Amino acid sequence: MYTAKALTKIVIIDDHRLFREGVKRILDMEDDFEVIAEGDDGGDALRLVEDHKPDVVLMDINMPHVNGVEATRQLIEQVPDTKVIILSIHDDETYVTHAVKTGAAGYLLKEMDANSLVEAVKVVASGGAYIHPKVTHNLVDEYRRLATEGKKTTAQIGFKEVEYRKPLHILTRRECEVLQLLTDGKSNRSIGEELFISEKTVKNHVSNILQKMNVNDRTQAVVEAIKKGWVKVR
Repeated sequence: MYTAKALTKIVIIDDHRLFREGVKRILDMEDDFEVIAEGDDGGDALRLVEDHKPDVVLMDINMPHVNGVEATRQLIEQVPDTKVIILSIHDDETYVTHAVKTGAAGYLLKEMDANSLVEAVKVVASGGAYIHPKVTHNLVDEYRRLATEGKKTTAQIGFKEVEYRKPLHILTRRECEVLQLLTDGKSNRSIGEELFISEKTVKNHVSNILQKMNVNDRTQAVVEAIKKGWVKVR
């Protein structure tokens, strides 16, 4: 007997109506997504989540009364299973670190393309985490800066000075190439264009990398790869 696929229910919280409508339009194009409620301030978030019980909340970080980070903190305290993706114009690593610490499962820049938005919602809805590739690249840049300050600083952030080597004992050569490009902050589409493969093939490679490295998301994979000396920070 045929069973209809469950819809991913989404709530959007953003004080810019035009942007909110654009995000809703993109999500409504997906057959398995349903935007069930909208709000224009973080203060609406808890009420909307309690009323509608969404699978994912898309939350603007900058709002006039209750900002997205504070609203996320309140949500996670009251409804611990809430899955929040922060929408932000800020690509500074301090913002994403703060957002993740409060419980956000994702962090997207508002300059994202439609594919990134859809991919992020799917990943977070399935229990994963998603960080915008440009932010991942900035995190790597910060590591590079700290690493050049000396061994003491490097040790403080949990990295060892290691010799670069490819992890061919667990990854294929193509997966090694994809992992390096993830470290460079490339999106799936950019990786596909650089390696002359489809975006779907890139996604399959990324999934294999996460599984083989036993990590939950791209950012964890990049951090672990740097620690082990599997990629070049360039």
